[in-house]
Amino acid sequence: MKRLLLLTFFIFLLLPNIFGQYYVRGVVRDEKGTPLSEVRIKLFSTGRFPYTNGGDGSFGFSTRLAVDTMYLNLDGYEPNKVVLYNNKYTVITMKLLNEIAVTRKNSLASKTKDLDVEKVSLFDGAGESYTTLIENEFIKSSANPETGFALNVDRAAYSNVRRFINNGIYVPTDAVRIEEMLNYFDFKDSLDPEPKKVNCKTYLSTCPWNSNNNLLFVNTNFPKINLDSVPASNLVFLMDVSGSMERPNRLPLLQAAFKMLVDNLRDKDKVAIVTYGGGVDVILPATSGGNKKHIKNIIDSMEAAGDTPGAGAIKIAYSVAKQSFIPGGNNRVILATDGDFNVGQTTDKELEDIITIQKNSGIYLTCIGVGMGNYKDSKLETLAKKGNGNFAYLDNIQEAEKVLVKEFTKTVYAVAKDAFINIKFNPNAVKQYRLIGFDNKKDAATDATSTMAGGEVGSGHGAMAVFEIEPTKNKLASNEHLADVVLQYKKVHSDSAITLNTIVPSTTPVKIDSANMNLRLATALCMYGSLLKKSKYAKGYDLDDITNLITPVLKKDNYLHQEFLGLLEKTEDIYHVNKIKKKKKKNVKKKK
Repeated sequence: MKRLLLLTFFIFLLLPNIFGQYYVRGVVRDEKGTPLSEVRIKLFSTGRFPYTNGGDGSFGFSTRLAVDTMYLNLDGYEPNKVVLYNNKYTVITMKLLNEIAVTRKNSLASKTKDLDVEKVSLFDGAGESYTTLIENEFIKSSANPETGFALNVDRAAYSNVRRFINNGIYVPTDAVRIEEMLNYFDFKDSLDPEPKKVNCKTYLSTCPWNSNNNLLFVNTNFPKINLDSVPASNLVFLMDVSGSMERPNRLPLLQAAFKMLVDNLRDKDKVAIVTYGGGVDVILPATSGGNKKHIKNIIDSMEAAGDTPGAGAIKIAYSVAKQSFIPGGNNRVILATDGDFNVGQTTDKELEDIITIQKNSGIYLTCIGVGMGNYKDSKLETLAKKGNGNFAYLDNIQEAEKVLVKEFTKTVYAVAKDAFINIKFNPNAVKQYRLIGFDNKKDAATDATSTMAGGEVGSGHGAMAVFEIEPTKNKLASNEHLADVVLQYKKVHSDSAITLNTIVPSTTPVKIDSANMNLRLATALCMYGSLLKKSKYAKGYDLDDITNLITPVLKKDNYLHQEFLGLLEKTEDIYHVNKIKKKKKKNVKKKK
């Protein structure tokens, strides 16, 4: 009996060492102190990878050792090894891989060398989120002659502005991105509507709101690739089916839109579908584009319910895309959502980090935004900019057809990456200049480490940029010119930069009232966007002036042209810009 009792006593003493009597806990963070989740964790005492930490970065595990060793792995970060002590809370810092740390820096939409930027206050949108922007100011050429801006095919701002106006609502100032409003329209040269090679042309006109200044237009066009010539596509539809998507202008609109996109797919194309709402599901593995009926049936089967684990869904979508990766093909994730992520990593910065890690995977990203009231524009814009991608907003089925059918190759097939334009003004010819649009995020503009990152350009895309310049009164020599323009880009599957140089001659500017349709439409969009942004430069003109400028040249059989005229009328009904100005003029006369 004594032996049995003694044996039982020794077993009792050994049990903690066999089954674990200690507990280790702590948190995993990045170098900026932001919690990192879904880190793969192995304890020395177990010898496997059975653990991942929580959404807030925390962990807590039982161990049979008073001192254990933890091995940590997370995509995009350096592997880490940490010694853990019983009952001690351990804070673990993981460092980004060098190549990721470089791409994680804030990206500028435009940049002027050695320029200091003033800070501005934040805009608080009711229920919707927009990135706070700092408008480009006038820059003296003598101090900063050189500037640049990134090219991309983003055009979400125009259709989003249209949604506000059509609903009789004031447009949030930060929702207005003038470069995206310009991107929405086609500014191809009427003499060369389908260029065979990349070209960059410049034009000079008078400025309608300041007679002392001129407008410089920089129009860049990329050749269009026929659908038959486009390499095989590997597409992953990442569809938000959470509870917030049940309204008619959200999931039902996306279902109709993506079924139209499916009609453009070929047998050699592949499409997979990942949904997230309450959980993340791969509802369609990679399937030939020729199997259209089956793909459409899967799309029709979606129903909205649950929370929004968008961050986890993005990781799975990229994983699915990698499994079906086509070397030399068009590999792309198409994310469709109202942007309202509420589970896992949810902040703009956290989502940016997830996409940054995927940036060099060879998989591109297209973001399709929908919805009203809780639409998170800032999140989708961040994802598109950081993910080698583009961004569009669907406010109706006509816009869906435009983005995913008529402009299919522009939206889902990139012909150039890291594309940007650098322009150097001649201080002897230009006293000062300002780039209209291409405004920078507040955090990027005030971050000294920010760099300008080139954008993605789709097949057949044309990009128009507009500068307001104040010319000097100097008499120029015969060999002097206004500016030098350098377009730089890389082909999609190459890391070799291609440059195209263009000289801007010092010529007499054409009067804007007699300029061609492209220049007048671009000017009108800049004026309209500036009014909506309540820009300090939007002085000396009103909506009537914009209408009078473009009405004579817009095509009556062009739906987009006529729609823009209609938007101007509706904007007047909402803002009453002209009526307010007329009242002020009457009051001035009475005082006299």
